[in-house]
Formats: sequence, C-alpha cells, structure tokens
Amino acid sequence: MAHVGVPRGTARKRRSVALLATGVLTIPVLAACTSDSGRPTQVAVPQDIAPAARERVTEGSTLTWAIDAVPATLNAFQADADGATTRITGALLPSLFPMDERGEPRLNPDYLESAKVIEQEPKQVVLYKLNQQAVWSDGREIGAPDFVAQWRALSGKDSAFWTARNAGYERIEKIERGKDDLQVRVTFSKPYGDWRSLFSPLYPKEVTATPAAFNDGARTTIKNTAGPFRLRSVSKAKGTVVLDRNPRWWGNEAKLESLVFRAVEPKDRTKALTQGTVQVADVDASTANSIALAARYRGGNGQPPAHGPGADVTPASALRSWALAHGSDEEAAETAQAAREKSRQAVAVYAAEQKSLRSFAVRKSLEPAYTQLALNGESGPLADDRVRRAIARTLDRQELADTVLKPLGLPAKPPGSHLALAGQPAYKDGSGALGDQDTKEAQALLADAGFTTAGAVRRTQDTKAGSEAEKKKKAAQDAEAGEKDKKVTGEGKESAKPSDKDKEDKAAVTDKDDKASREEGTYIVGDDKPGGRRAGDVEVTAQDKQPGGPAGAYAPAGTAAPAPAAAKGRLGKDGKPLTLRFVLPSGPGSQSLRTVGEKIVEMLDSVGIGTTVTKVSDDSYFKDHVASGDYDLALYSWPATAYPATDGRPIFAKPEPATDGSLLVEQNYTRVGSDHIDQLFDRAISELDAKKSRDLLRQADARIWAAAGSIPLYQRPQLVAVDKKLANIGAFGFSSPRYEDIGFTARQAAGSPANRKK
Repeated sequence: MAHVGVPRGTARKRRSVALLATGVLTIPVLAACTSDSGRPTQVAVPQDIAPAARERVTEGSTLTWAIDAVPATLNAFQADADGATTRITGALLPSLFPMDERGEPRLNPDYLESAKVIEQEPKQVVLYKLNQQAVWSDGREIGAPDFVAQWRALSGKDSAFWTARNAGYERIEKIERGKDDLQVRVTFSKPYGDWRSLFSPLYPKEVTATPAAFNDGARTTIKNTAGPFRLRSVSKAKGTVVLDRNPRWWGNEAKLESLVFRAVEPKDRTKALTQGTVQVADVDASTANSIALAARYRGGNGQPPAHGPGADVTPASALRSWALAHGSDEEAAETAQAAREKSRQAVAVYAAEQKSLRSFAVRKSLEPAYTQLALNGESGPLADDRVRRAIARTLDRQELADTVLKPLGLPAKPPGSHLALAGQPAYKDGSGALGDQDTKEAQALLADAGFTTAGAVRRTQDTKAGSEAEKKKKAAQDAEAGEKDKKVTGEGKESAKPSDKDKEDKAAVTDKDDKASREEGTYIVGDDKPGGRRAGDVEVTAQDKQPGGPAGAYAPAGTAAPAPAAAKGRLGKDGKPLTLRFVLPSGPGSQSLRTVGEKIVEMLDSVGIGTTVTKVSDDSYFKDHVASGDYDLALYSWPATAYPATDGRPIFAKPEPATDGSLLVEQNYTRVGSDHIDQLFDRAISELDAKKSRDLLRQADARIWAAAGSIPLYQRPQLVAVDKKLANIGAFGFSSPRYEDIGFTARQAAGSPANRKK
C-alpha cells in the first residue's frame, strides 16, 4: 500500500528541484553515541510470512494481490515507476543481488554462479559468471549484450534515454564478453563500492538497446522476461496485471499457476478482503483492527454478538422490543417490527463480513523505511542550524514512536541512523551527535539564536509614560472639555456644571484614548495597525485586561514603560514571533501522520515555538509542497537500502547553484547539507573495503544528525492481511519475495479466488 509522504519510486532516483545552497554548518562534537562492539545489531522485528517448505505448498491456484493502481510504467528506471512497478517486475526479471532478511545484498544463484572484483589496479574489474541455464522467455541466453545495452541506456551519456537515475552506471568504462558467453567483464573508470547494485532488475536488450524501446516499449508490456512468471496481460480498464508461470523458467517451478495484481485503493481494502476479490493486501491499522475483532466475533444461538450491530442489546431491551412488536397497539407494533427487521439484516450482514475476515491473518513487521520530521533550511528561522537543533532537542522521539507502533504490538525504538536501519551492517546509532531530548538545552539554543519572549513583541517610538504624545492627547481632551463648558443653555445662560451625559461622553473618550495609547506601544508584527489584531493572532499582552490599565501607565513623566509579556511564553526576534508552517496531508490514509504532527505541535508549543498547520490533499502533499520546498516542517519517509553510499548521497547532498541563479536539488528536500558530508559520501562510494566504507558512512550520518535537517522518528509499521491458507507471503521486512515459493497450504481450485465473492 502506498504511503502518503513517501517519495515516488525507488530511493536511487535522481531529481532536480530548486534548492538552497547552505553554507558550512556549525558542527558540535560528533561522538556518535552507543558503543560499537563491531557486532551486528539485531533486526528490530523479523519478517512474518508464515514460512513453509515447498513440499507443503500445493501446486496450482491463483492468488490475487492488491496494489494501489496499475503502474504507469513497467520500466523501473523511469521517473513514474512506483512500488507496484517494483513488485511486478520482481516476479518477471532478473535481480542479481536481492536483499535478504537483514537488508544485505545476497547473490542470487538462479542467475549467477559467481560475481566478484578480480582487479583493483589499475582499474576495478568485476567478473560475472552467469548461470548457464539462465535464458529469456524467448529462449535466448542472458549474456553480455544485455549488460551492455542497459549500461548504455543508463550511463547518462545519451539524453535520448529518459532515465530517472544513473548512479553507478556512469562509472563504467566498458563491458566485455569473458572467456565464453557466460562471462561478463565490467571495467570501471572510477572505483565503485556499490557495484552489486547494478543490473537489478536486468532488462533484455530489446528494451534497452534504443531510446524508443526504452522510453515507450516497456511502459505497458515486457515481451521477454526471465523470472518464475511471465506477463500475460495488463488492463487498466479492469485494473489488473496478470502473470502466469514461465514455462522456460529453469529454477524451482512456481507453485502458483497464476498471479493477479488488482488495483484496490487503500480505503477499499476491507471491502475487497470481505468480498474475496483479493487474498493479500497491505492494510492500515483500522483494517488490521477489524480483522482482529473478527477473530473474536461470536454470534447466534440466541446470544448477542460480541461487537457490531446488536452487541448492545440486553435481555431486558430485547424483551421490550418483542413485546412492542407483538402488542395490541398496531402502529407501535408495526414500527417495532420494522426496527427489529432492520436490526436483523444489519446483524446478518455484519456476521457475514466477520466470517469472511476471520479467514485472514494480519502479518506484522517493520517496513524497511523510516518516517522523519523534515526541517526546510532554505530560509527563515530554520536556515539557522541552532533553531533546527533546538527543535530536534525539543522532540520526544520515543513518545512519537510509541504513538504509532505500540498500539500495533510492535517495538518502538526510534531509529538512530539516517542511512541504515537496525540489523543492517551499516547501522550505528549516531543520534548522540545531536543529543537527546532536553528542553533546557533547546531553550538555550533558541536564546543563542536571538529568540526570546521579549523578542516576540515590539513597541512604537512613543512608549514613555508622560511622553509628548500623551501630553498632546491630554491637551486636546482639555480643550474639548473647555468648549463644552462654554455652551449656553436653552435660556441663553452658561451652564453652571456639565450634564450627566457630558460626564459619560468625557469618560468614554478618555477610556478610548487610554486604550489606544496602550495598544500603540505593543502589537504583533503583521497586524494591519496597532491595536487592530487579526482573527486567530495570539494575544501579546495580558496587561490590557487588568483593572486600572497596564502597570506603569500612571508613572511619573519620563519613566520607561515595562516591556509587554508575550502570551504563553511565545518566542520571537525583532518583534516577529517564531511561527513555523507545518504542512500535513489531509486524506483518510494519513491519520497517523496527522496524529504525530499534532503531538509535535504540542512539544514545540511547550518551548514557545508557534506553528501554523496547513492540511493539503494527499495527491499534492509531496509533489506540490515537500519537493517544491513550500513548507517549514513536514513528515515523510525514506526507504532503507542495501546501498546507503549510493542511495543516501542524493538525499543529503549539499544544494548547488545553477547557472540561472536557481539551486539544484536531487532528493535533499530539507535544503540542508555541507561539503564535508558530500566528501564522506564520495569516499564511501569509492571505497572497495566494506568495513572502511561503513565507517565513512557512520561519520557522514553523525554530521547529518548534527545538521538537524532530518530527524528520524520511527520505523514504519508493515501490516499485511493474508489469507490464512497462504504460505511464504506477508510482511517481508527487508527481504525480497521468492515468488516461486508462494502458494496455498490447503487445496484451492485453480483459477479461482477465495470463492467468497458475493
């Protein structure tokens, strides 16, 4: 299921958006926290796929798997490729080094006998030895021509190929046939430590040989495949992509006869599961809870159901309802009978739904992705790294992780790295470079940046009691009163004393002028005029509400008036309150993000930082706000990767100015970076020693923490509803599915779904 706030496609895609070039960041002591014993960390949650040996899985049957939408393209290297593209091509095309359950790349023996670096000097050379049985679905051997065509298409040298990324391919100097057709020699112009990331997926040369074939040929079909399945049809009208067994597949035969990917929007997943139109679906917490409730549903035998319609019916209320329905009052009896019939129908429908949902299990793990708070450092207060670090030190990351994960029964340890997740070889908690939650330290950082309670407000020039402005107002009031005293009565005589009405008018004028005088000295910057506060603005001072006016209003002439107190301790500088624009998605699938956002708002408010929450549609959230930089604070996610040196660099690269004066961004939507971070990534990418490369990445991560443009909050939950009879499928965690091993452990009619569709 697609998640709001996740960049579309894979983590290695390259992007260009206007970006800010930041200067060198002030880096605190970068002692990456936690001890580093050299032992790998444990995976936070193992995969949950109901594993079963192949002999326990039956042959045949059709499985229907929910996806968000039929993918716009089946070319994984194009900009509009998405998660559905990856899932479908995973069953069709070679992946030379898929990720295992620890998030490490592992050689795939179905395609490779071996692959290793055979030379480092004068240049790096990798020799691939292909499985001699590996062939495309047309019978042609997988070989060097396929490698060469993909390299040329993705090298970036020919702009006619519309590619979304070329990381690694631009470092290849040449590709040659080895001693025979089953050997491929790849020579690099520059060392490349992540060489295992290349050629996965591997497309046939028919797709990558020409720009026309690459740009358009593989968008809706792939005629030549080399996986356990082959593509039978793609129908956007029906919302389906249908695969069937590949008869030329040389590995273990697929247990399923066919695999159907059906487009089902996340909000419709519960209905699709209930009706049996899908048997596997990524679901949200609400649907997961519905399935858990269904397992406890009991009804019938005259007993009220455990939950749902009719659950609140007591024996007494049931008796009253029966008595009314069978009483002598015909009108009341008719109404009662209609209500009882309506209730019976609702109970029957709900019971049927619960019975259907009871055949599903929710398989849970943690998705290989983390959700972060992004702080846009392009301009304004967040361009100051002290303000960003203060915000980070204000957040209770543990509380935020608990909010999302604990209700699901998943461990809630906040991620300690931007570049790897717990269990991966490169993981080390580097958050100590920034520091733990500490309100006092956050307040000190804000004060150092010039944000104080006194700075949230300002006063005009005439702010002294008894000033010239006050004297002029008093003189005008006296003159006006004198004119009134000179008025004559209706008999032509002067009035001996002012009337009651004159007294009231004078008092009103005096009160009004006093209030105007007070409000001219204190107002929120941005108000249309002193004292003319706009709806929704924070009250700046509570003194106006005190009896007798503000303290000091009647002090001797020349005495400085006291500085007004900012309401609720709001911080500011130079008369401008510190208020940040927090953009959040508004759709039903993004409730967890909004919940986390609300808690962040409360945490920031506790140290005097104001927020303006702007809710936008899910469709425009990332494209129109995050990627374009139209936000101060935002929540979105990045996927984990087996190749953090390659995939992490564009996410955290320092923005560079373009020739037209704008700034270029790859995927660094926080607009925060440094030369030092870039240099560490460049060294890690070129380092062929895996341990040295990981050490460099950990140094880069410590500096990313210190820059405080991205604050990892929690690893995302992975909830998958799966038919209980299915094996080897569910919440895969880090690892890639083995499509050929997926199937039913109980016999299912071939070509038939769950046979529950109404």
